[in-house]
Amino acid sequence: MDTLQNMRVFTRVIEAGSFTAAAQSMNSTTGAMSRAVSELEAHLRARLMNRSTRRLSLTSAGERYLKRVRQILADIDGAEEEASCAHEHPAGTLRMFSYASVGQHYILPAIAKYRALHPDVKVELTLSQRMPDLFEGTSDVAVVSASALSDSEVISHKLGATFSILCASPEYIRLRGAPGEPADLAAHDCLTLQTPAFPAREWTLEGPEGRETLEISGPVQVNIAESLAVAIREGMGIGMLPLYAAIEGLRNGSLVRVLPRHTLQRTNLYALYPSRKFVDAKTRTWVEFLRAHLPEVIARDEALLAEVGLEYTASEIAMPASKSRRAGARMSH
Repeated sequence: MDTLQNMRVFTRVIEAGSFTAAAQSMNSTTGAMSRAVSELEAHLRARLMNRSTRRLSLTSAGERYLKRVRQILADIDGAEEEASCAHEHPAGTLRMFSYASVGQHYILPAIAKYRALHPDVKVELTLSQRMPDLFEGTSDVAVVSASALSDSEVISHKLGATFSILCASPEYIRLRGAPGEPADLAAHDCLTLQTPAFPAREWTLEGPEGRETLEISGPVQVNIAESLAVAIREGMGIGMLPLYAAIEGLRNGSLVRVLPRHTLQRTNLYALYPSRKFVDAKTRTWVEFLRAHLPEVIARDEALLAEVGLEYTASEIAMPASKSRRAGARMSH
């Protein structure tokens, strides 16, 4: 019996959720997967999982065994990478995780630049709003946004910091007017974004008068920033968007900034990876690349926000036509 291979099969079956899916991912057969797990159980004299036609579930012995097996397999992979000089030359498959919006706006463009430098690295990127357990071995590196990190055994590197702003569509502002101060938001439809980093229905604004926290209610809540941007563009209300999700709409005029003297929910971006003895070259160089690259991209977005000159946009849209023309004449001089 190949115990190590059977351990890999057992782990893959649990990760895939079925023998069939595991067989497809390992280019094998369902029968071979089932036999491998049965051999392992016979060897251990313990039932590791409960099987039914609809689902698989771990026994208590299986849960304990899976945790140890994952660590063993991670150590073996690390040792093999060390012995094969993977710590010197970036190569192989780099499994990444990122929150969805951060991944689309920052990580995917960064991958293109990174692979131009390291073409021997292939990338598997998973986008989700749920943080993975890095010690399960399904991801090598995670990029997340958070106001701060809790103490954990993972290695973390701060990649930069960004913030959110309030936006609306030009049509919404024409119909409902622009709030002049945070308290005016109570009279508006506020669209909320559910993220792992902050409560959806609580906005903390930072402006000239300091910090102010508001309880928000509104007709629509989503969990992806890009979806919220669509709702805002459709005129459903005022929403809080991360700068990276708002900048393109501000540039093309489909969004306008509301309360331009205020920012919200300042957040940090972190790269996380398991605390292992051996960090391979692809993981190390990817994190080093992000630490150099992302601050430049964030600074570019902040410069674009200043460049588009949105400080007057929302209020001017809400002005009567004659006042708006006078304001434009003053600005031209």
